[in-house]
Formats: sequence, C-alpha cells, structure tokens
Amino acid sequence: MDTCLKFLFEGLPVRGMLVRLEGSWQEALARRAEPHPPELRGLLGEMAAAAVLMQANIKFNGSLVLQVFGDGPVKLAVAEAQPDLGFRATAKLVGAVPPGAQLEALLNVHGQGRCAITLDPKDRLPGQQPYQGIVPLHGDRREPLQRLEQVLEHYMLQSEQLDTRLVLAADDRVAAGLLIQRLPVQGEGNLEGQRGLRNEDEIGIHEGFNRIAMLAATLTREELVGLDPQTVLRRLFWEESVRLFEPLTPRFACTCSRGRVAGMLVGLGREESDSLIAERGLVEVGCEFCGAQYRFDAVDVGELFTPGRELPPGSAQVQ
Repeated sequence: MDTCLKFLFEGLPVRGMLVRLEGSWQEALARRAEPHPPELRGLLGEMAAAAVLMQANIKFNGSLVLQVFGDGPVKLAVAEAQPDLGFRATAKLVGAVPPGAQLEALLNVHGQGRCAITLDPKDRLPGQQPYQGIVPLHGDRREPLQRLEQVLEHYMLQSEQLDTRLVLAADDRVAAGLLIQRLPVQGEGNLEGQRGLRNEDEIGIHEGFNRIAMLAATLTREELVGLDPQTVLRRLFWEESVRLFEPLTPRFACTCSRGRVAGMLVGLGREESDSLIAERGLVEVGCEFCGAQYRFDAVDVGELFTPGRELPPGSAQVQ
C-alpha cells in the first residue's frame, strides 16, 4: 500500500496530507548491498516520507531534495522526491551509530548540524541556480531536539510563514508521515466570509488550527506505521468534517542513468578519465541510491571524447 492522501477540513483554513510508503520503501531498502544500521534506516524512512509530503504539498515541477548533514556518525542523509512522487534516499556513514541514537546523536553531536531543502526546477534556465533554504538542526518547541519533524516544522514556519505539524515514523516495513498545515486566510476558498475578519474571527481560526494540530499530536508512531491511512484519519478526526481528494501513488524511482555518468566523465575531462582507466582498467561508478553499477572501459571512454559524437541521453542533466 503506497499512497498519499490529501484532505481539507471543511470550514477551516487547514489542510492535511498523509503518506504511507510500503512496497516502495521496502524496495528502496533492498537496493542497498549493505544495510544501514536500524537507527539510520528509520531516519531515512522518515526523510523519504517527509520529502514526498513536501513535494505533494507545493506541487513543484522539479526535484525536491531534503538533506541533513552534520558532525555525528552520519555525515549526510538525503531524500529526493520528483513531481510524480517518485522518491529515493541514501546516507553516508562515517562512524559507529550508538544503539537507539536519535537525530541529535546521529547528526548534531556538537551542534553543527544543518538541514537543507533544495528545489531544482526541471525547466531551469542556463545560469539559473536552484532555490535552497538552510536551517540549523533545532526546532521551535521547548523540548530537546530528538525528532526530524521538529526541524522541518521550524523550516516551514521560517520559509512559508505557515504553522505546520508533522508526525513521521518508519521501520523496515513502512515509512509514513502526517502533515497538518494552516493555510493563509486571505484568498483561501475553503473558508467563507474571509474579508473583513474581526479579531474574534481570527482567534477562532487560530484555535481551529490548534485543535486539529493537538489531535494530530495524539497519533503515535506505532499507529502511523501500523494502521492504514483511512483508519488513521477516522480515529484522529472523527468529529471533524474532512474532504478527501483522489489519492496519489508514490513509488521508488532513481534518476541515475548511464548517460548521467557519461556526462560526469566528460566533465572530469579526458586526462582524468584516461588516468582512471590506466589505474583500474575501467571506470566503475555505483549509484548510492539504487545500487546500479555503470562500467566504462577504455573504448567507452574513448568514444565519449570522439569529436562530434553526441553524448548518451540524459548526460546533459548531470549537475
């Protein structure tokens, strides 16, 4: 069951999304030759669910890349989601992960951790840079930082000025997430009588979001991974009027290709590529996301640098 459900609360400027990655998440884990420690697998699952939620939330025609990097045993963790909700995730481990480690022990041991969200449009013009927002690994709540959702709630409040509540959970079977977000009142068609809101109306809207957010906060991580989305929504919001939209289908999808690797070799230059051939007999590049292996021998490399020869499809997309 791989699904992303969007919904609105009738009469309130509040929207929600619930994503459940099951077969797709199990495929993502199975692609790795050597499994990550369970603590890191859990973090990557939460990041994959969060990336799909954020991509579905903004409807962006390009890739959304969620990265957390820092000074712990995990140097970097990445999750990427495409407009069709194809996703992939990976991480770079540089030390031993303590049993039961959470976000701070994984990435923020000395307080140097960061979270970056990059939006890279598919129709990016020459010289145009992707949009990137970076925040420290901390949240707006008072409790000590332990969870990824605290960081992402802080990021969304800073970047979008919208109150957001997130619940994320993952194990080796399921990666799932729930997002609740307050919509801007002005121009929001879901709320009647918006123009000329009185102070008491504004207070009522704020209280409405707080009520929904408090209900969402009662969802346990065991329930999030163990129950189907419809059951989760029914248990949480049985007293609310919820409008459901047509479900979307996330999937595991890697954007690597032989063409992209060829473009990387061309970017390195003929001299550097030839030196790799002389040293190893061939150039072998493995994708960290899906485990695919791409091999180029001396003939392949020579053809890449033949004058007038077109590069393989996809090579122009190398970044």
